[in-house]
Amino acid sequence: MNIYQDYIKEIEERKTQGLHPKPIDSAELLGEIIAQIKDQANEYRDDSLKFFIYNTLPGTTSAAGVKARFLKEIILGESVVEEISPAFAFELLSHMKGGPSISVLLDLALGEDAEIAKQAADVLKTQVFLYDADTDRLKEAFKSGSEIAKEILESYAKAEFFTKLPEVPEEIKIVTFIAGEGDISTDLLSPGNQAHSRSDRELHGQCMITPKAQQEIKLLQEEHPDKSVMLIAEKGTMGVGSSRMSGVNNVALWTGKQASPYVPFVNIAPIVGGTNGISPIFLTTVDVTGGIGIDLKNWVKKTDEHGNVVRNENGDPVLEEVYSVATGTVLTINTKTKKLYNGEQELIDISKALTPQKKEFIRAGGSYAIVFGKKIQTVAAKILGIEPTPVFAPSKEISNEGQGLTAVEKIFNKNAVGVTPGKILHAGSDVRVEVNIVGSQDTTGLMTAQELESMAATVISPIVDGAYQSGCHTASVWDKKAQANIPKLMKFMNDFGLITARDPKGEYHSMTDVIHKVLNDITVDEWAIIIGGDSHTRMSKGVAFGADSGTVAIALATGEASMPIPESVKVTFKGSMKEHMDFRDVVHATQAQMLQQFGGENVFQGRIIEVHIGTLPADQAFTFTDWTAEMKAKASICISEDDTLIESLEIAKNRIQIMIDKGMENHKQVLQGLINRAEKRIAEIKSGEKPALTPDVNAKYYAEVVIDLDVIVEPMIADPDVNNKDVSKRYTHDTIRPISFYGDEKKVDLGFVGSCMVHKGDLKIVSQMLKNLEEQQGKVEFHAPLVVAAPTYNIIEELKSEGDWDVLQKYSGFEFDDNAPKVAARTEYENMMYLERPGCNLCMGNQEKAAKGDTVLATSTRLFQGRVVEDSERKKGESLLASTPVVVLSAILGRIPNISEYKAAVEGIDLTKFAPPIKTLSR
Repeated sequence: MNIYQDYIKEIEERKTQGLHPKPIDSAELLGEIIAQIKDQANEYRDDSLKFFIYNTLPGTTSAAGVKARFLKEIILGESVVEEISPAFAFELLSHMKGGPSISVLLDLALGEDAEIAKQAADVLKTQVFLYDADTDRLKEAFKSGSEIAKEILESYAKAEFFTKLPEVPEEIKIVTFIAGEGDISTDLLSPGNQAHSRSDRELHGQCMITPKAQQEIKLLQEEHPDKSVMLIAEKGTMGVGSSRMSGVNNVALWTGKQASPYVPFVNIAPIVGGTNGISPIFLTTVDVTGGIGIDLKNWVKKTDEHGNVVRNENGDPVLEEVYSVATGTVLTINTKTKKLYNGEQELIDISKALTPQKKEFIRAGGSYAIVFGKKIQTVAAKILGIEPTPVFAPSKEISNEGQGLTAVEKIFNKNAVGVTPGKILHAGSDVRVEVNIVGSQDTTGLMTAQELESMAATVISPIVDGAYQSGCHTASVWDKKAQANIPKLMKFMNDFGLITARDPKGEYHSMTDVIHKVLNDITVDEWAIIIGGDSHTRMSKGVAFGADSGTVAIALATGEASMPIPESVKVTFKGSMKEHMDFRDVVHATQAQMLQQFGGENVFQGRIIEVHIGTLPADQAFTFTDWTAEMKAKASICISEDDTLIESLEIAKNRIQIMIDKGMENHKQVLQGLINRAEKRIAEIKSGEKPALTPDVNAKYYAEVVIDLDVIVEPMIADPDVNNKDVSKRYTHDTIRPISFYGDEKKVDLGFVGSCMVHKGDLKIVSQMLKNLEEQQGKVEFHAPLVVAAPTYNIIEELKSEGDWDVLQKYSGFEFDDNAPKVAARTEYENMMYLERPGCNLCMGNQEKAAKGDTVLATSTRLFQGRVVEDSERKKGESLLASTPVVVLSAILGRIPNISEYKAAVEGIDLTKFAPPIKTLSR
């Protein structure tokens, strides 16, 4: 059977799932299809024509190269296809978005046939995904006197690829669909347990929300064919949690419009809203697709006659509805007045959703076209020796005289490109910045690879200091899906220039280390900007932004990112930690005390948390920065004392060296370059030439939060509060409770110590507690399963050398074996300890899960519905989040401990401690 027949068989199988043919990316398959098109008598010719025209992926896929070359043959008259005229061939090339299509268009534009050259030039003027090799050809042709090359470059310098696009419509009619009450996580839009299908967009689209919701959206579209459906988070924030391009892709697939008639299942222009706005990471992803994200503010806090907030019996603010967005409500977005209307009634100002920059994204069909367009305009003008025509909205440059800089403002000023020379920028400024470190993770990596192919990128930007492709989200089970996807991903990324967790050549041991921990280690400068394909890209050195797969692709391809400089919230500490408390409790208390101090308002949302950690090394400090994703912050920055930063950089150096020793270095010596940078930075700090990053004394903050360590007297638990009468209060990270709240009655079905929220010290706590409890009780008996997953292999090796791994092995009933990894997810757990492979494990929810309806106590960050544990018919699944010692003791007891039991269990154990810095960390 040939490859075409295999494809037909796959199509028949997909029909049984209600799916269309999978888009073609294989050169071999498309080669057979073209042969059948050329054969007038071929029985499959008609279908082959459809597959060629409408079902071939563009960009740099191998199929795109074959398609571009065949279209060139048609244009030159070397092949004649009645259904594809030369004019239609040019149209098809115009939709192929770079790579081989640009090469073909340049061949034709710079060729000898004047008429063909003119047509090719006209198409080229609409294209923006050009790279150095392409612009070098134009440059050489221009220098050689080519008029057509000059004409193309002049068009680019005027940005006609943008100015000739249709204007954004003045009115956009929408019809509302409430997707859920309360915060809507990207896990609802693109469930983690369906991560394997993300690169198959149509298949993955079937998992958005529920089949019932999908049907309701279709009915709304049938009733309102002239309107866009807006998905809404009623009384909540849209898109919290993971930075998931697949979530926006799914929303666009169901509610957006097709980007090109010749590219299937790639939709753009979704419209989303939330009572409390859109999560910052999700909003960036909406921009990628040229969509609109609206802060609806349709519920507000009720106040009494004195202006005081009215609260209910639980102390929560009572909300009043300002206007209704009930499903089926017809509204109008006016892009000129920048207001939202219901008929003639003005509802709210939405100018933040329609800034000049965002309107450019909408007009261009997404932010990529603008990013690359600005770049090609600059390059063309430089070649011509002229100034670019002012076309795009100028970057907003806010500079407040006499005002100092926060830490993030300093980092953005240092890394900014294309700003007014010498101008100091403050929060609110729009900035293009160089990116130092980039991370791609394995369940979004396949999409990042697709994005890189679609934007015709073939090699990592030379200005990126280091980039890493992880294998942690698929580490738990080496199943058929992982075996099919991960080697392909690792080869692509390795070829592209990233350090990869798995070696495509099989020359070094496969790593499954948690991406965030690796990025935390390879970040060797606190002035760095980091972009990573996961919301928990929150480093304790530098400033890191979790991003969607597309933004990661842009950062890898260009070494740049664009965003406004965010406002900052300063967090400092007073008092001292109690001996029996763990730093994780300080993290939870930070969220609780912040909400208390600001009357329930989350001042962290959408801002930078500048945490003055001072004395806590990077490993332990990461526990705080990692949690800031759940605080809904845009990012966080740790302010460290000089000695602490040096200690963190020494640890990073050692761990990078181990990666080199394992054979993970590439031909560009990226890892050695990072070690060299770390040594340089250490020398700068020691000499006083450039001390550790601190904010200015007169920096301006949106708010300042002081955390009182003295009042943290009990371990704290983040509770999903699954039975709260107010649905909008469920599954948020804002319900923080002391263990005494539960008495001795809260049963625990499974404990989990692992994922990115734990460090080496946490694993040592597990071993110390087990020894401690055996000494106190004579034996250790688990009344619930305990799953333990170290973040990295390095940590396991360090634990082995220090004797702790032997202790863990002694008490475990299962230990992972890399030579014989699990090929199926565990569905049942015994009351024992499982030592699992380094990686995300239960936190990701795409492979291993707890039994339905379980109450899970975890060190994880995820308490979303259905993530770690799904509901059963008898009860809702619960994922409660706590410190390592609480989780361990709960698994042993089979319930949440009381304070007396807890204190006895941790007596003499070296918990993760924190002492606030004595001196003020600002200069």
